[in-house]
Amino acid sequence: MAELPRSIVDALAGPVAAAIPVLLSRIPAGPAAELGRLGAPESGIGVPGAVRGAPQGPTARVAVPRMARRTTVGPTGGRFVVPAGPVAFTGPVAESRVMAALRSLRPLLAERLLGALELTVEHLAVDAGGDLTAYAGDPAGRVLTVAAVATDSEAIRAATMLDRLRPGAVELIATLCTALSEHDTVAGLLRPREDVVDEAALAAAHGRAHLALAVAVSNAVLNGLDWPTPADAVPAVVGAALGAAAALLRTRPMPPAYAEALMARRRAEYVLPRGAVGSVFVRGHRFALVEGTFPDSARFDDNGLVEVVPGGAVIRTGIAEGTVRVHLQVLGQPPGSVERSGWDEVVEVGCTAVAGSGSVVGPDGEGDSRLRHQMPPWPGDYRLRVHARGRDGDTDEDYKLTVWAAPAASDVVHKHTDRLGHRLRGEPEPPVLARPEAAYRWIDHSGLREAATVTVVTGTAAGNVLAALGADQGEPASFAELLAIVETEPWAVVWAAGDAVLVVEYNGFQGSRAPVLCALSRWGRAASMFWNINALTRLSFAEDGAVLTAFEPGIESPDAPPAVAGCLVGLDFSDYRNKIGKGLVAVERFTGRGITEADLAAMASADIAHRIARSSSR
Repeated sequence: MAELPRSIVDALAGPVAAAIPVLLSRIPAGPAAELGRLGAPESGIGVPGAVRGAPQGPTARVAVPRMARRTTVGPTGGRFVVPAGPVAFTGPVAESRVMAALRSLRPLLAERLLGALELTVEHLAVDAGGDLTAYAGDPAGRVLTVAAVATDSEAIRAATMLDRLRPGAVELIATLCTALSEHDTVAGLLRPREDVVDEAALAAAHGRAHLALAVAVSNAVLNGLDWPTPADAVPAVVGAALGAAAALLRTRPMPPAYAEALMARRRAEYVLPRGAVGSVFVRGHRFALVEGTFPDSARFDDNGLVEVVPGGAVIRTGIAEGTVRVHLQVLGQPPGSVERSGWDEVVEVGCTAVAGSGSVVGPDGEGDSRLRHQMPPWPGDYRLRVHARGRDGDTDEDYKLTVWAAPAASDVVHKHTDRLGHRLRGEPEPPVLARPEAAYRWIDHSGLREAATVTVVTGTAAGNVLAALGADQGEPASFAELLAIVETEPWAVVWAAGDAVLVVEYNGFQGSRAPVLCALSRWGRAASMFWNINALTRLSFAEDGAVLTAFEPGIESPDAPPAVAGCLVGLDFSDYRNKIGKGLVAVERFTGRGITEADLAAMASADIAHRIARSSSR
């Protein structure tokens, strides 16, 4: 272990303090503000592509793409700790927290700051009073190859070389920055002036001062270092300083005036209506729309769904732990109507924002960044309408939260149908309804989930079905191979199942086309259910060579003859949950045969599929 005497820090404080004002004037405001906000990850203000919460510590890894530059340098660096007295160095690690912090920055940010500082740094000479690299460990004793991402900034590449060439130097710079940031001679230079009150200006002042400190320290440490390539000296000084400043800024408190300035900016930029969709991690059957910390507890015996707490509300979920989908909608006026269809529970409550800028979060305080700080950034009374479905586990569990400003009023229950809500309210549970579409829940966990067409044909043989599809019967293909590649040509699996023939198209739609349905139904009946990744669907019925009806369920009202109308009884397509399963129930009722999970497994085992001629797919 090597120790850095406190006297070294004291001796360095004066030269560093003298260099800081020179460097401050060279650092542009935009990149400085981006750095300055690293200590305020909840600000909701930043630059697209910036990485927050970068991996820290000795196990951090960086992915290197195929196109990379390789430089021959020394082995890995080390980790510094800052005790109250001397500064201590401990042994090598895979990648330091400083290098991880540097890599978390946008390459363009690093490149822009290098361009702004390189001429000043080239002529800067901060006197350290001796060779500080002696405290950074010995030079690399063996040669190895280091890969650098091709899109990295020159500053990042040079800092990576430094970290391998002189293990511990980058961490030494960071350690000195931390110590000097609290030194009486330097600390005052890091505080913004009292007349700086704008959020962007405060963030820029905060970032600019700490980067100036880091550049001065980096210059002092690396001044006497011999470089294999002299052109790398200035980029290494700036790159190491950027990593040290980023690591330091993540731990430093924001200026005292920043919270008020940030709130003022949010208020100036806030626009209604607004919405966001994301996910939140649930623990203990709860998540919340709340400002501040997550509430300690909440009871749900009043309405079985939502409990008002200071600064927001807590929502009761069906799952004890896991992720649920949440759609947050903040309106400038009350919604025109209550959305009941497709939801099991709909409850409306009044809540009060104490400061504003509430977020959707879980008990761990974590949440999707898209759902953070979406509430109006000012205090006031609001109405919160909570929609919930799937809490009984019979479908995917998700929520919609609709918020608008309104005076305090009593709670309103718009819909109460799930069994969990009845239990929480101490009411007798409703009977479990066996929905016919539940038989097709397996689709959600199969290869057909995102996009497919399933067609059932009666009255004919598989060969006739292949001919009607325009399939190449003479040269069958491998089902597994076609599934594994991105096919531009349409293809299908045709499977004889007793008196019916099943047709499955992964990401295809031949079975939904009117000419194909007419050909398939020439000897009896044909029905198909189509769906794709854009939530478009088509339910079609044909008999004796003619299409009886085809429509998008839940969107279009079918003009269905009696033979089809009877197959739609009890299928509520206005409730879009499990719409695919409902469509497959109708296909099964019309043809007398449905598709099962075992059928799909048998098709995969047989491994036979057929390409369809492009001319037949038009």
